[in-house]
Amino acid sequence: MPVSFTQHSLGALIERRLFTFLETWRNPVSDPDVEAAYELLGDFILRGGKRIRPQLCYWGWRGAGGDDCDEIISAAAALELCHAGLLIHDDIMDGSELRRGRATVHKGLAGLHEGPGADAFGQAGGILLGTLSLAWSDTLLSSCGVEPRRLRAAHHLFDAMRTEVISGQYLDVLAQIRSGASVAEALTVIRFKTAKYTVERPLQIGGALAGASMELLESYSDFGLPLGEAFQLRDDVLGTFGSSAETGKSALDDLREGKHTVLFAHATHNASPAQLQHLRRWHGDPELSEERAADLRQVLRDTGALAKVEEMISERVHEAVTALDKAPIEPAAASALAVLADQLAHRTK
Repeated sequence: MPVSFTQHSLGALIERRLFTFLETWRNPVSDPDVEAAYELLGDFILRGGKRIRPQLCYWGWRGAGGDDCDEIISAAAALELCHAGLLIHDDIMDGSELRRGRATVHKGLAGLHEGPGADAFGQAGGILLGTLSLAWSDTLLSSCGVEPRRLRAAHHLFDAMRTEVISGQYLDVLAQIRSGASVAEALTVIRFKTAKYTVERPLQIGGALAGASMELLESYSDFGLPLGEAFQLRDDVLGTFGSSAETGKSALDDLREGKHTVLFAHATHNASPAQLQHLRRWHGDPELSEERAADLRQVLRDTGALAKVEEMISERVHEAVTALDKAPIEPAAASALAVLADQLAHRTK
């Protein structure tokens, strides 16, 4: 079966499972405003996204010899509920207004009400809805129907994943108030906030649900960590140089936030005094104009930071593919993961 067809079918199955789960867990309160919030949350969960983590969970399962069944679809969908909750919280912390080409959840909530307290209400409501989605992810995984011993092993990895991603997010927040992150520090954030959370753990969770050996779980790590780092490095490039029409997010958000990416760390390390002064003046300015942003992007090019990050992406993809070639994995899953590796590292949105 062609990988493209399998991915399409898998996406449809995950969408259907999410829809039926949300229908089961409907608003328990008879209040139209609460109902509106639930509808907004459900719309956010269902309205798009790349579904990367569910796909990797599925292929982790298939790579360990698992067959197609409802159980793995439920487990994979649980990862999407977790991701939705974390995205909602992340958008609040970043002050983002757009996600997937539409208003972020907290901005959508603020728009439901008028008056000076609307923004504060949106943020508070967003925290609650994000937490609800995170709670639902636990509910769906716990009830997926996989044999208890394997489910316990997978849930341990799921718990580790959540601890790691929150720790990575906290490091990311800390970087905003410190004097500036080095390349090594920025890579540590990437490893915990994205690489383990986006690729390594979803693969391992799927594998554990299918009874994977420790050797295979370690192979998933050898493949997943470098690919996850490449994925985030690409995300950082797109966040600075990408088109909002393609990414669904403002191309100014990362620059206005003053995000301490590997891209920025390389630029500050190699900048001339004049370039460094320019970076420190405008990077992190919440009122940054598109014209000033263009100047910052040029500095990132002129210091060699963009070229260096592209080189790092290529190196990590090569490392991941090399590990995949050595992994004791089912051939169909290996082929699918090779295609996904290329898609994740070289995507344009």
